[in-house]
Amino acid sequence: MNRILKSRAVKTTAIAAAVMSVATVAHARDQIHIVGSSTVYPFASYVTEEFGAVTSNPTPVIESTGSGGGLRLFCNGVGEGTPDITNASRRIKLSELERCIENGVTDVTEVKIGSDGIVFAQSSTNEAIELTLEQLFLAVAAKVPVDGELVDNPYTNWSDIDASLPDREISIYGPPSTSGTRDAFEELAMEVPSEEMEAYGGEAYTEVRSDGAYIDAGENDNLIVQRLSEDTDAFGIFGYSFLEENPNALIGTAIEGVAPEPEAISAGDYPIARSLWFYVKNQHADAVPPLYDYVDMFVSEAMIGKGGYLSDLGLIPLTEAEREQTREKVANRAQLEVDDLK
Repeated sequence: MNRILKSRAVKTTAIAAAVMSVATVAHARDQIHIVGSSTVYPFASYVTEEFGAVTSNPTPVIESTGSGGGLRLFCNGVGEGTPDITNASRRIKLSELERCIENGVTDVTEVKIGSDGIVFAQSSTNEAIELTLEQLFLAVAAKVPVDGELVDNPYTNWSDIDASLPDREISIYGPPSTSGTRDAFEELAMEVPSEEMEAYGGEAYTEVRSDGAYIDAGENDNLIVQRLSEDTDAFGIFGYSFLEENPNALIGTAIEGVAPEPEAISAGDYPIARSLWFYVKNQHADAVPPLYDYVDMFVSEAMIGKGGYLSDLGLIPLTEAEREQTREKVANRAQLEVDDLK
């Protein structure tokens, strides 16, 4: 009898929690709450300002929390206190979507908005250099091969890696582990070369050195740009748009002989290029009526199209076919499924 009563109590608690959640969502608000990627932030900020200016809705609240941090907040649950949209400079991971579902966030639309290159830049007071992926990897990896064995990274100057490189101390300002830019950098600039090095046994290696050569600059890419103007011997890692916005202060580094330029990034020729996204919590659409008006504005041709407003800020447009596919997913509020990520 006690077990039966206990079971009923558990079910009652679960039902009550569900009712409270639905009640919270049902409480309408007209201000959209957005979190996520620092790389997508400048583009999303432009759209939020435009949305506030040309519609009768309040300007959405937007926070730069990093891709990983934004997805954590987004997937915490459904309700007034959780974000409606999260921006991401990488695609959502299967584990993150599964966590969303576990927490009741079961109806999410994935929106791809454009492409971006991860640049490795320095102060324009220096001469431009070129790096291979292997040289870049050897500058940032925690352990590197020396005489056939993996050892703690001994390289202190770029010229230690290759005599043709500058005799400058290796000092790199980069994003933290919660950043989508960091995830993409590890995948594209570390996994690829390490898998080709015999010392790693064909396995990907992505551990970043922690001896001071790599400096975690937080989720503010503008801060990295500022640091490079002060520490002119250093390099920085950030999205292409920040290079585009600071053409007189910064110069990008060619990787594998390819400069970080829009055409090369769009074509996939630049080795460290990735896609940009945002994710919409469809369960908030009724409670936050302006939600899809904002989304429609973001994916409009005027914003993400070739020659659109966001391209002036450094967004690399998708192909026309991809843009149409994005708008079709938005129109249908297509639900992202676990199988889509497998």
